[in-house]
Amino acid sequence: QVQQVESGGGSVQAGGSLRLSCEYSGRTFVRADMGWFRQAPGKEREFVAAIKWIYTDYADSVKGRFTITRDTAKNTVSLQMDSLKPEDTAVYYCNAVDQISNKWTAIAPWGKGTLVTVSA
Repeated sequence: QVQQVESGGGSVQAGGSLRLSCEYSGRTFVRADMGWFRQAPGKEREFVAAIKWIYTDYADSVKGRFTITRDTAKNTVSLQMDSLKPEDTAVYYCNAVDQISNKWTAIAPWGKGTLVTVSA
C-alpha cells in the first residue's frame, strides 16, 4: 500500500527552480514529522530537509536554496528548490521521519520518488 506519492520532478538548467510535492496518507504519515531525501546515481540516499511543526532543518548543501513546507489540511509536503546546481541531480523521496541519535531517519517504506535533473 503506497502511502506517499512524490511529483514535480523534471529537467532544468543550473540556476533554475522546481517545486516538488508529496501527497501522503495513513496514520504513520499524518502523525509524523516529514522529510525529503535524495539519491544521486551511484550514491547512497541522503537527507535533504525535514519539518517538525513550524521548525525546519536542512542539509548544509541545500541551506538557503531549498524550502520545505507542509499543509496538514491537505496532507501534503512540498520542497521548493531554487538556484539549482548539477549536483542536485537525484531522485527525490519524501517520507515520515523521526530524529534518532540526532539524525533525521525515515520510518516508513519508500515511495517511487521523483527524478530531478539539473544540467550545467
